[in-house]
Amino acid sequence: MSLRVVSSVFYRLPNLHETRSLLRSIFFIHGNKPACIGRRRPILHSSYSRRRSDSVSVGAAADVSESPSSSLLDDELLSSVSAVRDADEALDMISDRFGSDRGGIVEIEDCRSIISAAVSRGNVELALSVFYAMRASFDLGGSENDRWRWSRPDVEVYTMLVNGLAASLRVSDSLTIIRDICRVGISPAEEVPFGKIVRCPSCLIAIAVAQPQHGVQIVSCANCRYQYELFSGDITSMESEELGKDIPLWEKGLRLIQIKKNKLTSSVHSIVVQTPSGTARTHRFATETAELPAQEGERVTIASAAPSNAYRQVGPFKFIPKAPNLYPGEPMSLTKHKDGRESLLLRPPPSKDGDKSSFLIPLVAVLATGDAASGIIDPGLPQLLSVAAVTSLAIGATFNSFVLPQLNQLPERTVDVIGIKQQLLSQYDVLQRRIRDLKEAVEKEVWMLARMCQLENKILAVGEPAYRTRRTRVKMVRESLENSIKGKIELIDSFARISSMIEIEVEMDSDVLAAEAVNNTENIAQQIEQMMELENLEEKWKLQAEANDEAERLLSSQP
Repeated sequence: MSLRVVSSVFYRLPNLHETRSLLRSIFFIHGNKPACIGRRRPILHSSYSRRRSDSVSVGAAADVSESPSSSLLDDELLSSVSAVRDADEALDMISDRFGSDRGGIVEIEDCRSIISAAVSRGNVELALSVFYAMRASFDLGGSENDRWRWSRPDVEVYTMLVNGLAASLRVSDSLTIIRDICRVGISPAEEVPFGKIVRCPSCLIAIAVAQPQHGVQIVSCANCRYQYELFSGDITSMESEELGKDIPLWEKGLRLIQIKKNKLTSSVHSIVVQTPSGTARTHRFATETAELPAQEGERVTIASAAPSNAYRQVGPFKFIPKAPNLYPGEPMSLTKHKDGRESLLLRPPPSKDGDKSSFLIPLVAVLATGDAASGIIDPGLPQLLSVAAVTSLAIGATFNSFVLPQLNQLPERTVDVIGIKQQLLSQYDVLQRRIRDLKEAVEKEVWMLARMCQLENKILAVGEPAYRTRRTRVKMVRESLENSIKGKIELIDSFARISSMIEIEVEMDSDVLAAEAVNNTENIAQQIEQMMELENLEEKWKLQAEANDEAERLLSSQP
């Protein structure tokens, strides 16, 4: 992914100097290695000298990596820390060693040493606990000496842990770490995700984000300038019917003369989708294949043509900004939130096969009867009627195909504002697809690495000198896989950081503004309520004053 492509969108947004500097830092400051975003706080160093520990070989899981240099932990403390159960006990031990009245940050070299030593001695639970504690550690300000905290993980930590877990034959844990790397700064128990990208059914570019709390949205596409209705929710029920492969003779004839160009439908589905607010709606559509686009219980987003109530008033005319050749509210695509897979939907055939061709017989009968009747009155009149009918059909087809779709489009000035946001979402969609491809490739290589480690364990268990050459070959393949995994993890980390930047910009332009608008509305409502209370109080005091004046007047009028 080129920086020019990704950052070109950011340069069009105001007040984004910070974002541009972050993009430059990722690609240019450290070369291929991703740069750490943000300013690091000072790190407390102990009086222990820096050392270089040698790697200890214990079976296939021994060669995790060469232990990095450490400036805080000596051999004795590292051995004790790597034997505890979790990250909290490790911090307590470090605090007891250097005094509970002081604090600091366990620098990244020491974190690597702890993870490496823990994996080498088979204490995988400690390595995972330290890793998730590092991901949950943020610089929130405050005193630096209040308590001990972990540093943020980097690519070296990711690579060490993924390769070490694979070498320990903990493949599932290694795959979990890879999934966590794809999301920067998000804990495993995160319940507020960014959302799923929904593409335009006509242009196939990203136009909106479907978040967990969203139900029904009306969105516009800046490219085709049509509106679409997004209906997000869980599938409560689903019915599917596979159609026959036989095509009627009349339909084959229409396809032969290029009158009917619709795609062949293989199955018809009817699903009921319920939004988080409880609104349910039935959607009926067809698909080209018999494969189900989603299953019951999954969360999906169905993009449909603009409904009839989303019209644009132009004088006495009402134009619905829907894509051409579609009914208002007709389903066009389905996006599954679980894996982001998108399925294009087709118009389902009528319930009765005879309904498709039923209009041809009355039309031919009317024309034949009209020609016969007009031939009795005037022999030249049937030709005139035929020309008029053909001319009317041509004008109607031209109007419906070219004029009406342009009139239904939204004005350009109304979609220019959302155009920048959709460019950001398109870049985000490209990055997420690239991350997904890299993730799948890394997962395959992790399985291969675990196989190589298991094979090396078998060779060591046999102990035959004849297998020495084979073991050397296995080790070479293993080193090649570890280097390949490291390179892909670096790319995933860089792409994930850029994706987080785009998420920040999109949410700043949408969620923050919406929250500020809600806050301003609440403040205005409170002010109006206070003014009404003051008016009521003023009215009561006015009535009380008038009553007092009347009482004084009556008292003064008495002798």
